[in-house]
Amino acid sequence: MKEDVPFLHDSEIEQEAALLLAEYARDHQPILAPPVPIEEIVEIHLRLVCEFKDLHQELGHPDVHGAIWVNERRIAVDVQLDPARFPTKRGRYHFTLAHETGHWRLHRKYFLKRDERLLFEGAVVPPDYIGRAGNKNRVEVQANRFAAYLLMPRTLVKQAWEKWHGALEPIYLDELGDQRLEMVNAEILRRGNAKPGPEGEAEMLLEHLSRPLAERFHVSPEAMRYRLEEYGFLGRKRPYTLFS
Repeated sequence: MKEDVPFLHDSEIEQEAALLLAEYARDHQPILAPPVPIEEIVEIHLRLVCEFKDLHQELGHPDVHGAIWVNERRIAVDVQLDPARFPTKRGRYHFTLAHETGHWRLHRKYFLKRDERLLFEGAVVPPDYIGRAGNKNRVEVQANRFAAYLLMPRTLVKQAWEKWHGALEPIYLDELGDQRLEMVNAEILRRGNAKPGPEGEAEMLLEHLSRPLAERFHVSPEAMRYRLEEYGFLGRKRPYTLFS
C-alpha cells in the first residue's frame, strides 16, 4: 500500500468529489435529489468492475471492508456488506464503494503498474489499496473524506435539511428542551442500550437527529452526523456571540 501520497486539504478533496458528480451529470443525468447513485457512478461512468468477495478469508484480515486493484480496474467489497443479504449494512456498503472510488480518483496516479506480479500464471495479485476499519493513515483518511463528500454533497445536504427541518437554521442540543428526553428514549429503544451518561447522551441525540437524512442518502447515521456537524446544521451548544 502506498503511504507517501501528498497532503490534500479538505477543500481539494471536496472539489474532486464535486467534479466527479459533475462528470456523471454531464454524461448521464443530473443528481437532483438523494441518494447519490454510487453503483452507477462506479460501474457505468467510471467503468470499474465491482464484485463481492470474502475479503476476510482472502486477505487474512477480519476488518477489511473493501479493496481495489488499480491496474485491473476492479473493486471488491466484502460479502458481509452485501445489502441484498444484509439490508442494515447498506450504508456501510455505499460508503465502502465511495471510499474505493476515492482511491481511484485521488491515488491511482501514484501507483505504478506492477507487471512483475503477473510473471507466474495463476499468481494471486494483491490489491493496491485495502480498506480496513479504523485505519488512520493518510491514503485512508483522504479516501474516507472523498466518500463523505461524494455521497453527501453540500448542496444536496443543504436542500434535504431545509426540506426536513423546514428551515436552514441549525439545531443545537442545548436548545432541545422537553424533546431531549423523548429523543434519547427513542434512541435507547432502537439500539436496545441502557441509559447513557451525559457524553453518551449527546452522541445518541446527534445520531438520532441525523437518521432522517441518513435514510434519504442511504448512508449510516454516524456518517451523516459528521457531515451535518461539519456543515453547521447540528451542534452541541449554540455558540456565544455579542448579540446573544
